[in-house]
Amino acid sequence: MKYTTTQSVFRIILGTLMAIAGVGHLTFQRQEFQAQVPRWLPDSAAFMDFVVLASGVTEILLGLAMIFLTKHRIKVGLILALFFVLIFPGNISQYTNGIDAFGLDTDQKRLIRLFFQPVLILWALWSTGALTYLKNRFKK
Repeated sequence: MKYTTTQSVFRIILGTLMAIAGVGHLTFQRQEFQAQVPRWLPDSAAFMDFVVLASGVTEILLGLAMIFLTKHRIKVGLILALFFVLIFPGNISQYTNGIDAFGLDTDQKRLIRLFFQPVLILWALWSTGALTYLKNRFKK
């Protein structure tokens, strides 16, 4: 399967951004990320903090996997895309509940943010070669 240098560069960029976001979950952006925990989940502060910490650890691991597990890049890309799908309800919750975080302090900004999640999903799939893998797999 053909894999380009451009894809590799974008895979490493996305992996780095994921690792940085994961560190933010565990440290300086912890409260901001709590704003994205869906409100239909238990609203106890301890549970919300657990969700933020667990997703932070997951993001760090996925980020590092994007960078270093090159032999498994397609699997990692598929898993990261699935992760982006699974956390999307948090973005929807932030929008529908009008919760300010990350500078998203208007309904318009929160709505626009929703349209970036598919971009992240495609980025993960394309940069790892998983998009080509899926196209070839379902072509048969």
